[in-house]
Amino acid sequence: MKSFTGKKLFKLSIAIAFCAISGAVTSYPQTTERRPLFQSITIQPGKPTPNASPTPLVRKTSSTQPIVSEASAPPESLRKTMFPGLAEIDIPGYSGVLIESEDGTVVLDSFSNHAFNPASNVKIATSYAVLRTFGPNFRFRSGIWTDGSIDRSTGSLIGNLFVSGRDPIFNYEHAVSIANALNRLGIARIEGNLVVTSNFVMNYSSSSPRSGSLLLRALSSEKRNSAAKRAWSNYVSNSGKVGIANPDPGVEFTGSSYVQVLPSNAELLFTHESAPLKEIVKATMSYSNNFLSERLGDMIGGAYRVAGVVHRDTGVPSYEYSIETCSGLGINRVTPRAQMTLLRVFKKMLKTHGMTFADVMPVAGMDDGTLKSRFDSDIHLGSVVGKTGTLRQTDRGVSTLSGEINTRRGKFLFVIFNQRGNVWTFRNFQNSFVPLVQSYLGGAVSTKYVPIPMAHRLAKSRVVYPVGSRRRIED
Repeated sequence: MKSFTGKKLFKLSIAIAFCAISGAVTSYPQTTERRPLFQSITIQPGKPTPNASPTPLVRKTSSTQPIVSEASAPPESLRKTMFPGLAEIDIPGYSGVLIESEDGTVVLDSFSNHAFNPASNVKIATSYAVLRTFGPNFRFRSGIWTDGSIDRSTGSLIGNLFVSGRDPIFNYEHAVSIANALNRLGIARIEGNLVVTSNFVMNYSSSSPRSGSLLLRALSSEKRNSAAKRAWSNYVSNSGKVGIANPDPGVEFTGSSYVQVLPSNAELLFTHESAPLKEIVKATMSYSNNFLSERLGDMIGGAYRVAGVVHRDTGVPSYEYSIETCSGLGINRVTPRAQMTLLRVFKKMLKTHGMTFADVMPVAGMDDGTLKSRFDSDIHLGSVVGKTGTLRQTDRGVSTLSGEINTRRGKFLFVIFNQRGNVWTFRNFQNSFVPLVQSYLGGAVSTKYVPIPMAHRLAKSRVVYPVGSRRRIED
């Protein structure tokens, strides 16, 4: 009997040990997910009908409800609305929704105090923080310097050319613009090297050495590729400089490109200034450009600083607004209630500059980008201004949308955070749900908005010469 009991105890101990090891292995966090630099902004063919009626993707509540954790669901009392019909809507996934009037009247509140992944809705915070810090008319400056002298008899600069600056949207056309400005100074040849500082980037590259190499080739009319030539031609057309700017400017270097600090004996030739910050923010938000958002956030200290500005200006606690990136990639946590507060503060700040959300966010159906093919029916065209967000793998699938809707009963702010589910299902739900809400509020009303092509907005860069020069600003 003792022998039989001992064997059973031995087998039982082996089984317990095996289960413990298996549990440890299956609970070990996975860290192999590859994060892309850019979120996809491709508009897929085929779009759901955005009309309020019928709304096949908006249904009465079924057994599937938003969840706080994997094990438990929150009580139905966490959903509040002024319209009983909205209380019966089935909102897919683990989701939070908050819709309010401009004066704070709640239209619908569904789990607004729960934290979700906002995806690219983080870009709203980044955009607010940089506009709040620098102002909407701020321009990023790239200094063009030399440690040599100009020999006008030969059209040569004897010495090195230095380029400093951190313009996040510096591209081919701006490089050729520098060549054009050098030609105007009588410089066609540089007997030296091209040197860029370590914070200089070009064509959305995060590498300063690569950016320097791109700049060197773009400055040369002989080495310039077709993409750079096309970018310059488009820029000349979009900026209204046809017949004014040289159609094929260029400077040739005898040396190569390098990255180093700006020497103390360098003399400023001129400054290249970007388009105003508000136009860069509009492009960043419309196309949901991750590179631009991260670079803009870095200008003020990164995600930690962006969150700090939000906490300071909105008063929301850190546990309701916590971000690790400025673009929305990765794991970020925001409550709809905190996002709503940010929208209100953002709108108030824009008003002090005579601006609205349409000046910095895409207008659905009218602006190019992620909202170009959404809410674009004759009834709803121009009635939604907002920011999208998409993460296909993180948090098991995320789709978000927040901003402002215009109705016959006025403007309303909204936040929709959908998580843990199919992105297309979430997006189709949003496309049906927003018009449905507008129908409860008297119907959609288009805003008085005249779209400006993004290429025209970003063609507002310029060259500025030093004080005392016979050329001050070359628009």
